[in-house]
Amino acid sequence: MDWHRNANDRSLPWKEEKDPYKIWLSEIILQQTRAQQGLPYYLKFIDVYPTVADMAGAKDEDAFRIWQGLGYYNRCRNMLATARTITNDLGGKFPKTYEGLLQLKGIGPYTAAAIASFAFGAANAVVDGNVYRVLARYFGIETPFDTTEGKKQFSKLANELLDTTDSAAYNQAIMDLGATVCTPANPVCNNCPLQKNCIAHKQDMTTLLPVKSKKQKITQRYFHFLLLHAGDNIWIHKRTGKDIWQNLHEPLLIEDNKVLDVKALQKNDIYKTYGFGDTVPEYGGYLIQKLTHQHIESHFFSLQLKKEVKLPIADGGWIAVKGLKNIAFPKTLVSFLEKKLYF
Repeated sequence: MDWHRNANDRSLPWKEEKDPYKIWLSEIILQQTRAQQGLPYYLKFIDVYPTVADMAGAKDEDAFRIWQGLGYYNRCRNMLATARTITNDLGGKFPKTYEGLLQLKGIGPYTAAAIASFAFGAANAVVDGNVYRVLARYFGIETPFDTTEGKKQFSKLANELLDTTDSAAYNQAIMDLGATVCTPANPVCNNCPLQKNCIAHKQDMTTLLPVKSKKQKITQRYFHFLLLHAGDNIWIHKRTGKDIWQNLHEPLLIEDNKVLDVKALQKNDIYKTYGFGDTVPEYGGYLIQKLTHQHIESHFFSLQLKKEVKLPIADGGWIAVKGLKNIAFPKTLVSFLEKKLYF
């Protein structure tokens, strides 16, 4: 706590914040996202939707457009649902207890503890990756933090250590210590107020702790996007299945278990059902996006059609190319469309 008062210079707009809406918004954005990456999104959302009621009244498409590029879009869907629940069912007020907050969509143990502590001063320890790392190294804990046993052990320890007279400051202090001093690689141990009794430091184990139980299996996927043009219009549709990028838009997609070149694409059984005739696709390059569980290799092809065709795909249709800037797309497609000057 002394380090936090006198040496912690980590500055972020949601620190010291007491408004549960702003704390909740920052925590939702920072799930799976680094603070500096999430910062401009937080500022934009606060500017467009300054209150939870404003967010509750937002059009889904507008919110997704602001979220564009953050990934894990289910967070945005849950965020909108929770804003509407709070506004319509809870009188515009966030629950003040950890247990009450857990009932809201998209709020798990970490986020519930953060809101309860930072907004309402509740005695709940906030346990994120930074806290796992500080505790594992200081106490020399070799239990994998991503197992049921590990989660219980770290949560119990974090709550035992919590300064209940000022839980918000203590939680912020230990998270910031992990983010700025006890970092994953090259921790600045000589600047750490805990160095003297840190087991990992004394036993040269900082590179070994914390322990993760298993490596995640990565799925490789190959997407082939067909940008169908008819005059000044282009065909797109909304992804509605339970897969990545749900509720975002994309051009016509053919997925395969390998990369297809132009000739192989034309021979593809799905491609042939669309009846593009003799029109030859023009290859436009590829982009790779690495997600937590899968790597997406996206290849792009353009087809100039003589007229608009009707495709047997739900939630699809033709729109003016100039209207693409108002549509929410996945990060990979934004990168491609920007490069091709569609935006």
